[in-house]
Amino acid sequence: MIDFIFETHLQVTDLDRSIAFYKKLGLTLALHKPERRSAFFYVGERRDLLALKELPNGHKLQPRHFAFGVQLDQLLEASDWLIERGIYPLPGFGRQEAPSEPYVHAWMPAASVYFNDHDGNELEFMAWLDDAPQILDHVPTLSEWNKIKGQQ
Repeated sequence: MIDFIFETHLQVTDLDRSIAFYKKLGLTLALHKPERRSAFFYVGERRDLLALKELPNGHKLQPRHFAFGVQLDQLLEASDWLIERGIYPLPGFGRQEAPSEPYVHAWMPAASVYFNDHDGNELEFMAWLDDAPQILDHVPTLSEWNKIKGQQ
């Protein structure tokens, strides 16, 4: 019965700053309700919805995580694309520095680049890979993944 996630919501502390951030990512502002301190963005051609809701003063933000789907060729340029916009990819999986290439979730398999918005919501650009899934004891970078799958 379920085909896709139609809409998801994020809490933010400053709606105007968050609107500017998500516009920087290339999302289309579909509806801005200043009186309700909320905004809705279209995501992609299917027009999935990302809603932002500003918390009233004194309320504790609960950061979330989700991934934007992208094509692999776009993902390969994602780190530079983000940096050009003043957004910096995150290190992860025990690493101290953000990699210069995507990570691979071998069990899917899919490759991804992580980054945060101003409120600490962890965002991700993710692309499917046309490889067989594998169970690994670590999360390799894309070049490490290509070596692993080449050894089989």
